[in-house]
Amino acid sequence: MECTAAPAPEATALAARRAALVPAGGADAAPADLLAAFAAVPDPRRPQGRRFALPALLALAVAALLANHLSVLAIAQWGARQRPELLRALGFRAGTTPHQSTLQRLFRRLDPAAVSAAAGAYFTQAAPAPLVRGGQGVAIDGKAQRGRLAFATATGGTVHALTAYSHDTGIVLAQQEIRSDAEKAEAELTVAPVLLARVDWRGRVLTGDALFCQRALCRQVCAAGGDYLLVVKGNQPALLADLALLFDPPATVPAAPLADRREAATLARGHGRSDERRHLIAATDLNRYLDWPGVAQVFRLERTWRERGQPKHQVHYGLTSLPPAAADAARLLALRRGHWQIENGLHYTKDVTLGEDRSPIRLGAGPMLLAILRDTALSLLRATGCRHVAARLRDLAQRPAAVLALLLRPPIQHA
Repeated sequence: MECTAAPAPEATALAARRAALVPAGGADAAPADLLAAFAAVPDPRRPQGRRFALPALLALAVAALLANHLSVLAIAQWGARQRPELLRALGFRAGTTPHQSTLQRLFRRLDPAAVSAAAGAYFTQAAPAPLVRGGQGVAIDGKAQRGRLAFATATGGTVHALTAYSHDTGIVLAQQEIRSDAEKAEAELTVAPVLLARVDWRGRVLTGDALFCQRALCRQVCAAGGDYLLVVKGNQPALLADLALLFDPPATVPAAPLADRREAATLARGHGRSDERRHLIAATDLNRYLDWPGVAQVFRLERTWRERGQPKHQVHYGLTSLPPAAADAARLLALRRGHWQIENGLHYTKDVTLGEDRSPIRLGAGPMLLAILRDTALSLLRATGCRHVAARLRDLAQRPAAVLALLLRPPIQHA
C-alpha cells in the first residue's frame, strides 16, 4: 500500500515552520531542526552537476527509515512516491528525488564522523547534560553488523562502531567508527578515547563492561567533569583480587566487618527468568588503598535467578567515582542495570526492527553512514517518548506528514 501524502497546506505550513526555526546565530548556533543540523556536513561532491542538496538527501534517508523503508532501494522508492509539496518541505526544490544509485554513491563518500557530529549537535538539545552530579548514565559498547562479517579480514575486523547511549532518554549521543583489524577488545579500546572526547560528561556517568575499566579512560572522564561506574574482571587482576578480598575473603583469612556498608536490592521477572534478585553492597573502605583515578566507592553485585527451572548465580565486583553523597547503593544498582539499555533498546532494535544485520551494504563509508542514520531515526523516536519502535514505524509508514513533523520539529528537552 502506498503512503498517503500530506495535503499541500500542511506541508507548506511545515516548510514555513522549518524556515522560521533555522538559527540566526550562524554556524555556532545550535541547530533548530534536523535539516539545519545536516547543513553542517561537508559535501564530497563536485559543485558541478549537483542536483540535490546534501541536507535534503540525508533527511530523505532518515524519513524513509522512520516510514519503515529500510534498504537504500526502499529509501529511494519511498521518496519517489511522495507528493511534491512534502518533498519541497524536505528540501527537494523541483519535487523530484534521487535514484538508488545516487544515494549509494553518496553514502560511500560521506564522512561518517561529520554526519554523526551533526546529528549529535541536534540531539544534545534533546538530552542536555544534567545539572546534578551522576544525573544521567551513558553506556558505551561496541557493535558489529553481521551482514558485513563475511567480508571481515581473517585477523579480526568484527566490530564496526562504538556508541555512547543515554540510559534515560534512549538517545545516541555519539558514534565512532572502528576501522582496526585488531582483536575485538583492542579495536574498541583504540577508538574509546575519541568517542569519550565527543561527549559532554558534566553530570553524566560512564557505564561499560569490564573492557573499559582502564585507568586512562577513567581519568579522561573525570577530567571532563563526569564520573564512571565500571565492572572489574580478569583484565585488571590486582584490582579484582583486592575487591574480592574485601567482600568475599577466603575462609583462611579472618573476616572483618566493613567499616562502611550500604545495601540495596531489587526483585524482578521477565525474559524467561523468574525471581531475579539483584543485591548490591557498596563501601568506601578501599578509597585510600586503591591506586585508581577518582575512585570513591567499590561495590559487590550479586545476581540470583531461576531460568528454565534451574537456579543461577553470579557475583560481580566494581568501582565508581561517584561518592555516597551523590549516589547511594540504590542509585549504583540502577546505573548498573541501566547500562543494558544499550543492548536492549539500541543494538537489538537496530538489528531486528531496523534490519541492520540484514543490510548487504559494505563498500566505503556506506555501512557506517547507514548505521548513523538508523541511530538518528531511532533517537528521533526515543526523544518523543516512543517505547514500541516496530509499532511506531508501521504507523508512520502510512503517515508521511507525521514523519515530516518529526524531522522539522525542534528537539524535545528531557528533564
